[in-house]
Amino acid sequence: MANTLKKIIEDKKETLDLIKKNNSLDSLEKKIKNLNFFNDFKKAIQNNKGISLISEIKKASPSAGVLVKDFNHLNIAKMYIDSGATCLSVLAEEKHFLGKLDYITDIKNKFKIPVLAKDFFIDPYQIALSKSYGSDCILLIIAALNDSQADEIYDEAIKKDLSVIVEVHDQKEAEKALKYKDALIGINNRNLKTLEISINNTISIFETIKSHQGPIVSESGIKNENDVKYIYDKTGIKNFLIGESLLSSDNPAELIKKIIQISQ
Repeated sequence: MANTLKKIIEDKKETLDLIKKNNSLDSLEKKIKNLNFFNDFKKAIQNNKGISLISEIKKASPSAGVLVKDFNHLNIAKMYIDSGATCLSVLAEEKHFLGKLDYITDIKNKFKIPVLAKDFFIDPYQIALSKSYGSDCILLIIAALNDSQADEIYDEAIKKDLSVIVEVHDQKEAEKALKYKDALIGINNRNLKTLEISINNTISIFETIKSHQGPIVSESGIKNENDVKYIYDKTGIKNFLIGESLLSSDNPAELIKKIIQISQ
């Protein structure tokens, strides 16, 4: 199977070159100064005593194709919030996930909830870019970056008062993530190169990162409350990023309520 992550990164570089031509860093900084709706993503997770659910808003994905035909990001956000989601994850990658940074601005203008910009960050410029649309948190995918790139993007995000989810998929990446003391660490159950999934990935990698002082998040491939309970019972992890299972559910609001009751 082709390396999906590599293809997405190549396309992101092209997209970013075009954005940079039309949006100077100075213009982004000015835009950020005029915004007043930022929230502390990491603190929202830490302050929640029970299960924290980061509910994901996305129209499509490379693995599943189009997930939501009559896609309305504001309606999905409202349903998630009303059902008890702690934070939102909003797909901002346009070509492969049909996302938009504008969705984040729309949501932040209407609702008071922390939002993760779910994108592929390869350049520190994207920190100001995503924050200028209202992002509270960014995703740093270890598999997509060399060590110096990861350090540079992380440092810029912390400097800009953004939370960071450092995403790992294997033991080597997990060991690297431990140096990012102020980050949340996300364990991706999906291999971004092959798109294969196993929720046992969270359990095996947890041993490597259980000493991390910040929140640990299990991401991808979580189908229902039984998967959440399985991971919670094995590791004590109580933070979950779930998208496709909610978006394809006949009753996503009910599924969210069942999930957040697991630790009660």
